[in-house]
Amino acid sequence: MSATVVLAEYDPHWPERYEYEKNRILHALGKRVVAIEHIGSTAVPGLGAKPIIDIMVAVHSLEHDLPACTEPLRRLGYEHVDRADFTDSCFFCHGVWGPSTRHLHITEYGSAFWNEKLLFRDFLRLHTDTAAEYFTLKRSLAAQHAANRTAYTDAKGSYIRSVVNRARSTAVASSNYSQNARVERHLPK
Repeated sequence: MSATVVLAEYDPHWPERYEYEKNRILHALGKRVVAIEHIGSTAVPGLGAKPIIDIMVAVHSLEHDLPACTEPLRRLGYEHVDRADFTDSCFFCHGVWGPSTRHLHITEYGSAFWNEKLLFRDFLRLHTDTAAEYFTLKRSLAAQHAANRTAYTDAKGSYIRSVVNRARSTAVASSNYSQNARVERHLPK
């Protein structure tokens, strides 16, 4: 499952695209959604990225909630993509894998996947120097792995882990970081 790596400068319309898609997902999945977040580089103001809106939906239980989510998501154009590397989440791609502009991750609220994605995003939002460093790395890796998105993603792994570890060791992730207070809870009405 490899695709071309194309990076773009930050687009101020990315948050609007997330909001639009968030509302569609909330309408489709209803009360199964515990929380929903814009994650990944398009969620960090000023950070360039692949122009793909990454959305993370938290449910209470993957085992119980995921089967009821699959068909409503399919009607929105999302297809489940089996990813062995996602052990505590499920991945959905909107449309065809390569040119897709939206990715959806479903995980359990408070899972390691949930917490790490938020730690990484929030750390980059607070530390623009780290976000700039990350974009420099992404440009270099995109040049090396232009024809192989999987290799590009894998090559970023150690840097992402180091940022998550730094985030855990800061006040943002320790006594001042309250998972429930930091999360943008978007529950259906």
